[in-house]
Amino acid sequence: MSVVNSLRRSIAPVHPEGYPFVAGFAVATLVLWWLWSPLGWLGLIATVWCVYFFRDPARVTPVRDDLVVAPADGAVSFAGFAAPPPELGLGMAPLQRVSIFMSVFDCHVNRAPVEGRVERIVYHPGLFLNADLDKASEDNERNSIVIGAAAGRFGVVQVAGLIARRIVCFTREGAHVSAGERIGLIRFGSRVDVYLPPNAQIVVGVDSRAVAGETVIAEISAAPATRPFQRS
Repeated sequence: MSVVNSLRRSIAPVHPEGYPFVAGFAVATLVLWWLWSPLGWLGLIATVWCVYFFRDPARVTPVRDDLVVAPADGAVSFAGFAAPPPELGLGMAPLQRVSIFMSVFDCHVNRAPVEGRVERIVYHPGLFLNADLDKASEDNERNSIVIGAAAGRFGVVQVAGLIARRIVCFTREGAHVSAGERIGLIRFGSRVDVYLPPNAQIVVGVDSRAVAGETVIAEISAAPATRPFQRS
């Protein structure tokens, strides 16, 4: 394998949602360079960051019905019981919830935590508080997805952050999604909450790091010794 091919395989591609932003940063860099070269260098750094932000790496997902994988890259900011948003239709009683906070340096492509059918998608306008705050789950702009799986019903909520102004959803009601499949993207800095059925057990702790589509955040039943995987 040549060095060029090796580099291509090791660099994650840019998600198509990022093309307009990368192009905009690049044009701004050329203008800044024309005005004053030191500003051009700053623009180049910003353009490289934009490419990095919109990266879309392949992931290897464990594919068992009793496993729940992380829907986002980032730090686990909450792992416990919380009342789900009413638009999910999962009842008023507190459910187990895992929240993953994505900084501006994390990959922002969101993935399905389980395999199942998309039963409901509801967009809710709101504020743009720091997504790391717990009240952001109630007050911020969000997009809520309910996935009906073999193990129960799961709520996946894309929560906008302090500087996020756009939540993108790739799936639709009635669609079948696989665990680890791309279901959305948020820009730029945000959070994803996963509401679990009563028979789930959270296996991650607060401040631990999660990788979307790969890190197991909860288990539904006792796991066998080996785990099959699929690439997505």
